[in-house]
Amino acid sequence: MLFIQYVIYMFYRYEKKKEKTLSVGYFKLFQFATWKDIVMMVVGGFCALIHGTAQPLMLLVYGMMTDTFLAYELEVQALKDPNKECINNTIYWINGSVYEMMTMFAYYYVGIGIIVLFVCYFQIALWVTAAARQTQRIRKEYFRKVMRMEIGWFDCNSVGELNTRISDDINKINNAIAEQVSIFIQRISTFVFGLFVGFIGGWKLTLVVIAVTPLIGLAALSMLTGQELKAYAKAGAVADEVLSSIRTVAAFGGEEKEAERYDRNLVEAQNLGMRKGTITGFFQGCLWCIIFLCYSLALWYGSQLVIDFKELSPGIVCLQVFFAVLVGAINLGQASPCLHVFASGRAAAKTIFETIDREPKIDCFSEEGHKLDKVKGDIEFHNVSFFYPSRPEVKILNDLSMQIKAGETTAFVGPSGSGKSTTIQLIQRFYDPDGGKVTLDGHDIRTLNTKWLRSLIGIVEQEPVLFATTIAENIRFGQPGVTRDEIIQATKEANAYNFIMELPQKFNTMVGEGGGQMSGGQKQRIAIARALIRKPKILLLDMATSALDNESEAIVQEALDKVHMGRTTISITHRLSTIRNADIIIGFEHGQTVEKGTHSELLERKGVFFTLVTLQNRRTTNGRIYVECIPHSQARLTPRKPASANYARAHIVGHIFRTSKCKDDIDEHVESAPVARILKYNKPEWPYLLLGSLAAFANGAVIPFYAVLFSEIIGVRAAPKALVCLMIYTIFLFSGFVAYFFAFAKSGELLTRRLRTLGFQTILRQEIGWFDDPRNSPGVLTTRLATDASMIQGATGSQIGMVIDSLTNIGASVIIAFYVSWKLTLVILCFLPLVGLSGASQAKLLTGFANEDDEAMEEVGQVSSEALSNIRTIAGLAKESSFVESYEQKLELPLKSSKKKANIYGLCFGFAQCVIFMAYAASFRYGGYLVAFEGLQFNMVFRVISAVVTSGTALGKAFTLTPDFAKAKIAAAKFFKLLDRAPKIRLEGEKWNFRGDIDFVNCKFTYPTRPDVQVLNGLVVSVKSGQTLAFVGCSGCGKSTSIQLLERFYDPDEGQVVIDGRLSHTVNVPFLRAQIGIVSQEPVLFDCSIAENIQYGDNRRIVRMEEIVEAAKKAFLHDFVMTLPDEYETKVGAQGSQLSRGQKQRIAIARAIVRNPKILLLDEATSALDTESEQIVQSALDEARKGRTCIVIAHRLSTIRTADKIAMMSHGVVIELGTHDELMAQRGAYHKLVTTGAPIS
Repeated sequence: MLFIQYVIYMFYRYEKKKEKTLSVGYFKLFQFATWKDIVMMVVGGFCALIHGTAQPLMLLVYGMMTDTFLAYELEVQALKDPNKECINNTIYWINGSVYEMMTMFAYYYVGIGIIVLFVCYFQIALWVTAAARQTQRIRKEYFRKVMRMEIGWFDCNSVGELNTRISDDINKINNAIAEQVSIFIQRISTFVFGLFVGFIGGWKLTLVVIAVTPLIGLAALSMLTGQELKAYAKAGAVADEVLSSIRTVAAFGGEEKEAERYDRNLVEAQNLGMRKGTITGFFQGCLWCIIFLCYSLALWYGSQLVIDFKELSPGIVCLQVFFAVLVGAINLGQASPCLHVFASGRAAAKTIFETIDREPKIDCFSEEGHKLDKVKGDIEFHNVSFFYPSRPEVKILNDLSMQIKAGETTAFVGPSGSGKSTTIQLIQRFYDPDGGKVTLDGHDIRTLNTKWLRSLIGIVEQEPVLFATTIAENIRFGQPGVTRDEIIQATKEANAYNFIMELPQKFNTMVGEGGGQMSGGQKQRIAIARALIRKPKILLLDMATSALDNESEAIVQEALDKVHMGRTTISITHRLSTIRNADIIIGFEHGQTVEKGTHSELLERKGVFFTLVTLQNRRTTNGRIYVECIPHSQARLTPRKPASANYARAHIVGHIFRTSKCKDDIDEHVESAPVARILKYNKPEWPYLLLGSLAAFANGAVIPFYAVLFSEIIGVRAAPKALVCLMIYTIFLFSGFVAYFFAFAKSGELLTRRLRTLGFQTILRQEIGWFDDPRNSPGVLTTRLATDASMIQGATGSQIGMVIDSLTNIGASVIIAFYVSWKLTLVILCFLPLVGLSGASQAKLLTGFANEDDEAMEEVGQVSSEALSNIRTIAGLAKESSFVESYEQKLELPLKSSKKKANIYGLCFGFAQCVIFMAYAASFRYGGYLVAFEGLQFNMVFRVISAVVTSGTALGKAFTLTPDFAKAKIAAAKFFKLLDRAPKIRLEGEKWNFRGDIDFVNCKFTYPTRPDVQVLNGLVVSVKSGQTLAFVGCSGCGKSTSIQLLERFYDPDEGQVVIDGRLSHTVNVPFLRAQIGIVSQEPVLFDCSIAENIQYGDNRRIVRMEEIVEAAKKAFLHDFVMTLPDEYETKVGAQGSQLSRGQKQRIAIARAIVRNPKILLLDEATSALDTESEQIVQSALDEARKGRTCIVIAHRLSTIRTADKIAMMSHGVVIELGTHDELMAQRGAYHKLVTTGAPIS
């Protein structure tokens, strides 16, 4: 009793667990179907139902023919009996001769064949079209709902994982609601009508056959599939993160480490796939075993009914009953792969539909909420408390109360992580406060319309995000419908007009991936123009001039001071120059305001602000002045927006980058890959392939083996012998299925993992210029890794087994047929070329459509990836609907392609099925002739006919693989094109005892995607080992480009970079980069712990915890880290989104220090630090520079005053070179830049 209770309890737990794992019912997949889709599916389903009746109807005719042949054979035998006398030697048949009766039966088959042609076409075409329409709707709904989500939701969901779900998971839903449904209906219809025909012929025998019909193993399949999808999504997230930060990965030599991390995530999915294959094989083996054991019973009982009880004729027993149930059972078995596809779709739909059904906490698309008739701009925080959703244990704002008056300029100052930027995000209503409220003109902003509220706000971010389109379009994002004159005026106000007009394409210049073709200063000026063109009531400036040089900052700041008039302005800054004229300055600490007043009032109080200014005045202030201090007290961990710019992701919207396709489009057409090469990558698994092939060979011989038995059983002469053979073969069948599925599942999963890993490694080996091409954006590459590698299984793995199974079936059937009657076999073989032609044309056409689909879906993936990656900027601009419209527009092309594919696929499938029935008609008619006029035994005719039936089934089964096979070959060709690509920058080369002498010799350079813009125009400069070289100059003059040439991200078009007397293109790239440490202007962190991010500084060895702590102390990071709940194990979030920019930059500095490099590259290394932090970190960097070659790019003179050489750059050349004192004495461009900020020409 206890045991029974325990079993019930365990079953209950399993059901509850299953319910949690897979909560999407199958019919819920169709929730987005319109009445038109429903009509198409109903008609298509009805056609599939009729198609399913074709084989049982054929067998009904078959039984009638058998009895006709038997009657004829009995008469022939009677005539040959010597004990009987025949007068006139003639027998008259009432309904004509055997030949004439066979002709009548042939006409029946022709009629069935014509009906099958039409119903097959509608069955496939209608279901594929309906699925394409529904899938498009699901994609639209999912993307629209994701774009409606509040920013806190994105903090808790990886962008890479969302992109994988949009591409891979929705494809699985499509597969679950497309032609597989009609094929499933067809198979079940054949099973049911087979039983119906069986009951008509003999209900006793049919009942015996169907006594046991197991359908098991479905729940296990679906659960494992769900886990598989999660594992693949994790791997996709890793790939997306790495490819979005490819420059950082390359700079720190992390390629091998990232490939291993990606591979680790694939192992889990691989193991789950193999387990699923083993379970599938076991249950399939059980299913077929029981079916064939039932047939053994049926054959024995049928022979009893014919011989002993005289109830049935041999034709009814063997064909109308036995063969009908056999065909029905075979179709039932062939329906099981469809169940696997349905299970995959249900598992994939769980997360997709959960997202679609989720109501956002802050809905930017909602029309609800007040829209005030007049906005003054008074903003007030009432006792606001706030935690970020992703880190609910860390309090960011602590009972914050403050008032920002309309029309005034209010500046926020305070330590990094004190909550300054968080307040701006609450004003934009990216988040709602956990306690208290934020009001605008006395109205709680939660009661206002979100989209309307954000339309009032213009924001210039600390790390500006540009979209991969033209400069004009980027500015137009600020305010749709603006004129060209308004755009020009905005760029003039932002001091961007002059540099734009110097570009060859001017306002039509493409800004590149994430604005990657622009310098930091140029990007920020475009972002300022975008904010100004909105004419906002509220202006938010988050370090708005942080990336500008002296000249640009002075002019832009003057422009910003003008546009402050009549607007509520909030400025977060480290620079005293930007807040000196502020009406009110508010000091932040620990999520609270600690000081408030004007500049002079706060100086008189001699508090925190006074200390800050005093610190600044102790330093030389000819250069940049920064005003934020961080006390030696607890700092808060503050989530921030993801980094963008040079190292960030951005993809394509609308007509983006059409110009970059140019002549390379010629190479876009990809021929399908040879299967031999696909199998070559499966070579290590040859024992499994061999085992699976042998098992498939054995399985393929099952039905032809029965073809021989049937012809013997018809005469009921060899039933006992046949039964013995059947029992023995059933034992082999079970073991064959287990071996078949396990072997091919293992080899297929290992191949998928190997190809994904190889593909990822190949991508990481490419030169950086390759990633600048929009066709190689992170979104496209991640999609390719997610889908192409798994599609290749369509040409290998279990597909090989099915091909071998089908070929064995066909081969054995043809051999049997030739042995019995070569004449009849030749007639039948005349039809095989037609079947083959149909299959070949289907494969060819579907390959073409696969090409079109992939290209169209890549463009769709680019739009979604760009939108999700830059969601904060898009939300701030209230442009979610623009991206949704663009995404929906891009979905039209895949829909048209799917509709064309549906019609061609349907026609080819119908023709292939129809030809088989025509072959039956011809074979019966000619078989009748051979029996009547050439004395062929009738059971030999049936042996040939049985072979045709089975080979026809095998051909039909083979052609159902055609779409997957076509997709697999085209996916493999694309993948192999990637694997075969040799990077333009070879990694191999010379190694030596590195010193650090660097010479730039007449270097000229243009970026690959902008060959018409000369970035470096004959750069000549050198630095000796141990010296420090500083690059200064206006934004866009080529400073950062020179660093990228040294890192060998690119090679110069002309001239040379010489390192220790060796030409850079002869140097071993990993060896060179191992000698270089870099701290970039916009540091990229990975979604792991602080300790792991610092360890990333040296991927050649295991960095000990003591070294991490030491580096953190030198970077003034340790005290802050120790205030966090998890200390060094604290997760930094995607792209460091859980940290402020100052915190991220200190981690980046620690990462460079732990590397202990021979060459140190500092690209605005302390730009995000406050005054006190900068002093200490600068001292650490000065210490780190000793004995090392150092190249510094800076706008702060304090960081370059002591440099051994200062190179003043303009338009890609050095116009002045010397020490600080020498250049000041020359009173040239450098002197002007330092003293007056005059332009450098």
